[in-house]
Amino acid sequence: MQQKLRHFVALAVCAAIANPMLIAERAREPAAEPATPNLNSPARATTALTPDQRIVHLLSRFTFGPTPAEIANARRLGVDRWFDEQLHPERIADSQLEARLADFPALRLPVAQLMERFPSGAAIRQTADGRRAIPNDPELAAIYTRHIHLYEEKQEKKAEAKASPPAAEMASNNKKTAGSGAAQMDTTEAMTSGAANPVRTRSANADPAGKAVLAVLALSPADRVDRILAMQPAEYEPFQAGLNAAQKTRLVEGMTPAQRELLLDFDHPTRAVIQELQAQRLLRDIYSSRQLQEVMTSFWLNHFNVYLHKNDEEPYYLVSYERDVIRPRALGNFEDLLIATAESPAMLLYLDNSASTGPDSKAVEKQKQRAALGKPTKNSAPGLNENYARELMELHTLGVNGGYTQKDITEVAKVFTGWTVDKPGQGGGFKFDESRHEPGKKLVLGHKIKENGQKEGLQLLHMLANSSATAHFISQELAVAFVSDTPPPALVNRMAKSFLASHGDIPTVLRTMLHSAEFWSPATYQAKVKTPLEYVVSAARASSAEISNTQPLVNALNQMGMPLYACVPPTGYPSKAEEWVSTGALVTRMNFALSLATNHNGGVKTDWTPPDLPDITSDLSEQALEARLIPAGVSAQTRTAVLNQAATQTQASMPARQLSAVANPPNAAQTSARNAQLAGLLLGSPEFQRR
Repeated sequence: MQQKLRHFVALAVCAAIANPMLIAERAREPAAEPATPNLNSPARATTALTPDQRIVHLLSRFTFGPTPAEIANARRLGVDRWFDEQLHPERIADSQLEARLADFPALRLPVAQLMERFPSGAAIRQTADGRRAIPNDPELAAIYTRHIHLYEEKQEKKAEAKASPPAAEMASNNKKTAGSGAAQMDTTEAMTSGAANPVRTRSANADPAGKAVLAVLALSPADRVDRILAMQPAEYEPFQAGLNAAQKTRLVEGMTPAQRELLLDFDHPTRAVIQELQAQRLLRDIYSSRQLQEVMTSFWLNHFNVYLHKNDEEPYYLVSYERDVIRPRALGNFEDLLIATAESPAMLLYLDNSASTGPDSKAVEKQKQRAALGKPTKNSAPGLNENYARELMELHTLGVNGGYTQKDITEVAKVFTGWTVDKPGQGGGFKFDESRHEPGKKLVLGHKIKENGQKEGLQLLHMLANSSATAHFISQELAVAFVSDTPPPALVNRMAKSFLASHGDIPTVLRTMLHSAEFWSPATYQAKVKTPLEYVVSAARASSAEISNTQPLVNALNQMGMPLYACVPPTGYPSKAEEWVSTGALVTRMNFALSLATNHNGGVKTDWTPPDLPDITSDLSEQALEARLIPAGVSAQTRTAVLNQAATQTQASMPARQLSAVANPPNAAQTSARNAQLAGLLLGSPEFQRR
């Protein structure tokens, strides 16, 4: 009932205040502006930005959303000093985030150890087939044994299904055999009802799941882990299904992070890695004091996109890709970043370069010789793959209009033959395989590249990283992300010039953008529409949400069309408003905002009690909430719609005897409930969806 009510409210509010946003985006024209802008003014400014607006603008672009604490810090430091401090994340203490990340010890492991601890589907298949040994560690042995059993059971069912005739044919044959008057049970009915195996049915019901759950919950944390790891599939599945939400919380109470990871591993190893990868990403974006580093990490992860579900190994390599490749170089040198991504197993596997083999390479020649002698060949060379070569030039460096041809793509693909991954199923790293490298010189964009093995690729990456086309393309992308969907060409040109002069120093290019008149133009103020990731994270930050479970936020991103690490094409997710603004999208965002503010997302808690809010000592008014959640201000239209809808929602959701109390709240709890409704509506407003 509450969910239906929130959905109705979302539709009503969007009808009242979101349509103008849609119209404005489609027309690409700013809304009407107030004459004298200030922190509480509507979205855009028409005159030079005030000092407070400059701070809000700075934080809206270079963090995942301004918070009262961050605004106060920027006021204290000033714009330039705040930015310079953020350019050196290693100098910024981040102890609160580190405490939260301590819940994910597995994410600190090298990929090979991570794969051993959390076996992939491929690892389980290889172990079941005898190609790999079960680890000696008793806890890992229990995990492997469970998943080998599940794999073998699945294979048996596939074999049975393949060997058995279709159910309809079976039913027909049974009827013919039994005759028209037979009372015999149909074979298919017996199979589906469980009557064909009464012993198994009685065994499954002998110990109800409820009793098993209570027995496990009564144990100490360590004994709980041991008991679960000792369960056979026939016991574990009903046990897991019998846990309610409260019991799932009690199950892990008192456990160490490593013990909790063991339970996740036992349940589903790969899913455990994915959940932790997504969780740490959101926690970093929400809680990190090193906001610029996280914003730029997000930017480069999208620029050098890798798809999470490409293969069995990709989730594991993505842990290292973000941790060891992208984040440490997010505020470094572009060429260093480009080389690191090119050598990353995550990228090599995603764009299939790990399998690329030169047509005239030693590996192919050897196979031809064996074939000529009539000898069997193993692991036949797959041939030349151009995927990475194409995306390297089109998406990573030069841009679609970078002046290259199909011939250039083929030549670049030859340059990178032999760039592969050493034993990817076991978490191996980058490897250059000389036997698969295409011999001879290559000609790329009119430049000759002499035969030089792996160094050919490094020479080409250096050439691309220092190209004027690359400088312009990267500058354009940065300007779109941080200035405007249609950034002024003059600004992009100056940023490109800085890129070339500094040999791709990312902080230098960002400083050029920050110190430009175009960045601080009133036309850019609140002119960017947040992507779903920016919206969800900024809502959590503005709400001062306490998050013990990030899964509701992950689910929200899935619903909004921006699942983490799951953009299939190498283009990455778009950052322009036209891709994210629609009536359906705004309703989804409003639903999320209402759920967040009213604590309908398990594991994500917000508190709207007045004493806990900074700078507020009395009953929290709608204007006070505006100042906290949307420091850029809201329009009169939005304010009226929010107040009217909050009143309507209150009347619809509460018994009549409580309405007078809510109208004049006598205690903190009722005030908090009213504030939560207002906060949810404000978080769903068009103004909050801008940055």
